[in-house]
Amino acid sequence: MIPGPHNAITDISGLRVGNAQDDALKSGVTVLTADAPFTASVSVMGGAPGTRETDLLAPDKSVAQVDALVLSGGSAYGLDACSGVVAGLRAQGRGFRVGDAIIPLVPGAIIFDLLSGGDKDWADTPYPALGRAAFDAATDHTDIGTVGAGTGAMTAMMKGGLGTASLRLDTGATVAALVVANPMGSVTTPGDRHFWAAPFEIDGEFGGLGPDPASGLGRSMDSRKLTAMLERANTTIAIVATDATLDKAQCQRVAIAAHDGIGRACVPAHSPGDGDLVFAVSTGAMALTAPTDLGLIGHAAALCLTRAIARGVHAATPAPDDLLPTWGQLNADI
Repeated sequence: MIPGPHNAITDISGLRVGNAQDDALKSGVTVLTADAPFTASVSVMGGAPGTRETDLLAPDKSVAQVDALVLSGGSAYGLDACSGVVAGLRAQGRGFRVGDAIIPLVPGAIIFDLLSGGDKDWADTPYPALGRAAFDAATDHTDIGTVGAGTGAMTAMMKGGLGTASLRLDTGATVAALVVANPMGSVTTPGDRHFWAAPFEIDGEFGGLGPDPASGLGRSMDSRKLTAMLERANTTIAIVATDATLDKAQCQRVAIAAHDGIGRACVPAHSPGDGDLVFAVSTGAMALTAPTDLGLIGHAAALCLTRAIARGVHAATPAPDDLLPTWGQLNADI
């Protein structure tokens, strides 16, 4: 397994990502859409999720495919970003048709970034406009770090961010992840330098420092984030995707497996205060070739998600009035 040409979710043909953010707000929106509707499901393992239309993605529900997925800052306000994406899809004549009616299907999930600094004293919620802007900006490339829904993200000890990673399998399929890293837990070991995800790094994609040689790791619960915010409101939300043909039940199984990626990269993970959620997407361009393919795709999705979390935090950039430093600021001597 090797990364795709861009080491990004857009290495899967037909998928596009759009980002929009308001730097004064310190928040933003990320949208995944495609040239055609795609199969999707979801798995939630955090104790405090914020979602829209995720019930549609259960294997027993009648809707087979959706038009876009939204990852947003803004907590409950950010769910309105989906409305902006719905408007953009409707303007293009895209959506589920019932007679003459068009209904764009856009599930979404949010992170809590309301206490991350920035001007949150708005009269009208900015998230529908940010959602529309992110949809309109969708391309076959995505930036990472302090961008889109990762703009206001924070981990326990440093700024979080938007990350992505991909792998090409020997079967010919591509698997990838797109994530907003905003966990209650840390993504680096004590000392703020080595990533928990280091054993899974490929080609120095988040610094190349390797695993922490220290022993007794994982016992510290120190958190600059809790000190700064006095609030246990967090989340890691992600999308994993493949061009292999999967039905909704198989997508759900991949989403469940991909949660291992959060557990490897964030310590602790899946806490009562986290809203940890993973969407899984199939574009259906390539048939499964063996009974073992599904397990391999789930494993690869977890690997991609682990790497994407570290990449997003590693790429975060400083901004005025940040509550936490970036990984780069903490490791300026490297």
